[in-house]
Amino acid sequence: MHKVIDQAFAAALYSEGVEGLDTGASLLAADPTADEALGRRGEEFVRLAWARGWEPADLVRIVRRDLEPGHGQLLAALIISEVRGYDRLPPRWQPQLDSVDPAPYRASDRFSRSTALLELYRLLLRLPSIEPVGPAPGATPLHVQQPHHHAEPRMLGRIRALLAKAEATGFPEEAEALSAKAQELMARHSIDEARLSAHAHDPDAPTACRIGVDAPYETAKAILLDAVATANRCRAVWNGACSFSTVVGFEPDLEVTELLYTSLLVQGTAAMTRAEAGQRAGGRKRTKTFRQSFLMAYASRLGQRLTETTEQVTAAEADGSLLPVLAARDVAVEANADRMFPRTTTTRVRGATDYEGWEHGTAAADAAHVQQPGGPGGPDVRGKLLPPGRGTP
Repeated sequence: MHKVIDQAFAAALYSEGVEGLDTGASLLAADPTADEALGRRGEEFVRLAWARGWEPADLVRIVRRDLEPGHGQLLAALIISEVRGYDRLPPRWQPQLDSVDPAPYRASDRFSRSTALLELYRLLLRLPSIEPVGPAPGATPLHVQQPHHHAEPRMLGRIRALLAKAEATGFPEEAEALSAKAQELMARHSIDEARLSAHAHDPDAPTACRIGVDAPYETAKAILLDAVATANRCRAVWNGACSFSTVVGFEPDLEVTELLYTSLLVQGTAAMTRAEAGQRAGGRKRTKTFRQSFLMAYASRLGQRLTETTEQVTAAEADGSLLPVLAARDVAVEANADRMFPRTTTTRVRGATDYEGWEHGTAAADAAHVQQPGGPGGPDVRGKLLPPGRGTP
């Protein structure tokens, strides 16, 4: 153990305010021989976060939200250094690591760098334990089942490409045609995966993933994700304090949920920007309330659309022998979600106060060109949200 590091940590990590940080940073800045050991201690804090259920993308998100870009660069260096020693990684970790920005952190002096490190370590040390969505790095517990990937990679690639083109085009007719084809492929993907799993010797089991729900307007975004997840036979549990939702479901449905949520959020944000520009041109300045109401209505209306579409697609694509399989998968997902989150709460959502924002958001949801082909049922978000001042939407 390095004595200077212990003294710096005692001053900075276990106290509030900037005085302790200044004291700790001064000690570290004055002793260059502590640098290597200081880096190893940072890797220990990262390992502690893994043990508490956090994953690379979770750490990047919380540091980006609560600290500065430089802290994110320091975190990236710690994560990259730490995972070099792992023989194997849990499912879904490699894409998270691939997205970590390896840009080096550059400070004007040793004191500034030491301060940033201590601020980062303080945050990592104080992270709460959260429900894990998979094994820790290097662990191979027997009860953790690795997800199956029956689908052709080309099919998922085509779905992604179609959604990307639908988001990028400025022509509504083209977007509708592209997204209609994506709907068809997504429906086949979900139904085929359930059929293949039902005939497998080692059938799939539900698993979970986390999807970031970032400010601003995170409540509306969480409602939208809940609608998409439920339509895909998944269940979403929002953790507002940590800026993510945990989505529980079967692997193919989780993948489709993330794809569709991301696409609908991009489409909704673009539509909101266009509608807001029109409002400003007309002399209105209620930007924040307009956006909030727009996204609330957008999420609410899409919840209805997804419910209707999933019922139609299931009736058309699933034969009588497959319906009990789909029902059993729904039960398995609910049981797994209840095990992971035995104490969840439901909150009545408020905050939509701009009627024109609500009207524009509803129209944008009706114009969104992706309807999720999942299973029967879905969230009736509309029952929780009333347009401001006009009664039931």
